[in-house]
Amino acid sequence: MKNFLFTTLALLLLTFLSTCDRAHEHQEGDGHDHDLPKKEMAADDHDEDHDDHGAEGGHDDHGDEGIHLTTEQIETMDIKFGDFSQMKINGYLSATATLGLPPNAYAAVSARAAGFIRNARNYVEGDYVKRGAVIAILENPEFIEHQRQYLETSAELLFLKQELDRQETLVKADAGILREVQRLRSQVAAKTANVKGIQQRLQYLGIKTDELTPDNITQRITLFAPRSGYITSISLHDGLYVEPSTELMEIIDEDHLHLELDVFERDVAKLEKGQRVTYQIPALGSQRYEAEVHVIGKEFNAENKTVRVHAHLKGDQPKFIRDLFAEARIWLTDQTVQALPEAAVLRDGESSYVFIAPAQRSGDEVEFEKLLVKPGATDDGYTAVELLNPLPKGMQIVTEGAYYVYAQSQAGELEHEH
Repeated sequence: MKNFLFTTLALLLLTFLSTCDRAHEHQEGDGHDHDLPKKEMAADDHDEDHDDHGAEGGHDDHGDEGIHLTTEQIETMDIKFGDFSQMKINGYLSATATLGLPPNAYAAVSARAAGFIRNARNYVEGDYVKRGAVIAILENPEFIEHQRQYLETSAELLFLKQELDRQETLVKADAGILREVQRLRSQVAAKTANVKGIQQRLQYLGIKTDELTPDNITQRITLFAPRSGYITSISLHDGLYVEPSTELMEIIDEDHLHLELDVFERDVAKLEKGQRVTYQIPALGSQRYEAEVHVIGKEFNAENKTVRVHAHLKGDQPKFIRDLFAEARIWLTDQTVQALPEAAVLRDGESSYVFIAPAQRSGDEVEFEKLLVKPGATDDGYTAVELLNPLPKGMQIVTEGAYYVYAQSQAGELEHEH
């Protein structure tokens, strides 16, 4: 074992000394190891020449020497050149939104008295009901008592009125007693109030008193839809005992559907009543809808740093689903700007750029360069563009086919890495 360790240390020491000697010889020599095969020497000479060329020519092997396409490739890819267009493009503010309804668009359906549900109609959430449609039947024996009281009290009132008329006739003939007339008048007034109260109670329940007789007294009343709209919630079935406070169904009226937008604090100063709004609901597809700013809220949400904006819908409306997320744009005043086709502006992380090339081209190859820009609003396929550096004289912008130039640049980088 000791011999093995000694041998290993000796070999390591010899290897280290040999390496130092070669390094010393390389530093003092002419840059080449004359003992190497000629093929390897030629490869070293080629690498040095290549490095010198890179230093003198201002280019390296990392893609800074530009992007080159042949004229044939440009024609095949249908790459077009041009300049900025002066046009009106609307700037916009981005906002999140939801479809909403004012409080008076909601209707809670409940029974007007306690009772048992019978003959409930087969409605489900999402169904549309018309005002006055029958929802269910409410049954309670107390309804019979209310009707009996009404008929009985009405009969008593009729008798008192007849007796009052008779006593008043006697008083006029000096054969009656005035005090009796006064007593009857008081009783008629009290009984009339009693009849009116019971009558209002029955009418509230939906029982028509002018058609009420002892032969059509009922223990059932009908529950009707109080308004037209869509059912958003429902909780009734046959045999269910309900109180007047029990909500059986909720109906919403979409006639007053609106858009509720949350606009960031930094953009509030740009808001004005009447501004055009476009929005889309990702869950329902890519269709864009129109709205108009109607009310700018007066309360600031400190948690989200936003202000609520109320917009009225215009034209076609999406299907209403409560609290469904929407993406919205509030369009600002038209302004004339320099713009390029949207596809001409490419983005790379936080940077944006366009490709440019010489307007006067000779030979079979064209060199492209990148020019950094600051994109603005996009409208109708065009994007407002601000240059971060002036457009070099004699250069044109790639207005169509910029993606193909980008693809070629990526292909060149991959080839170099290989």
